[in-house]
Amino acid sequence: MSPSTWTISELAREFDVTPRTIRFYEDQGIVSPAREGRNRIFGPRDRTRLKLALRGKRLGLQLSEILTLIDMYDGPGDTEVQLRQYLAVLAQHRATLEQQRRDIEDTLQEIAVQERQCRELLAQQQS
Repeated sequence: MSPSTWTISELAREFDVTPRTIRFYEDQGIVSPAREGRNRIFGPRDRTRLKLALRGKRLGLQLSEILTLIDMYDGPGDTEVQLRQYLAVLAQHRATLEQQRRDIEDTLQEIAVQERQCRELLAQQQS
């Protein structure tokens, strides 16, 4: 491979994912490798789009949100509409994560109450 192209195996190793994951992103239209016979050849655009998709996944974004952000990357990237849309996606994702954090905190508090009650009951039984 030339320095500006990669095989599916090379990208899988670089990003610590399986080739199947990369094929999934290909099926979703996120990457579009060229073909040399049966081999997929990924260019810089594919590599960048894969990197953005994996980052979006780590952030917990939905596939549709990831596609929107990646498509914005392919555009001029600095238009007011794109930036406002990106801010809206980030704000929505932040709100979702903050709600999840509140839910987790509530659940942890309830677990602490249940643990305390269990310990008290055990102490009563032992005395």
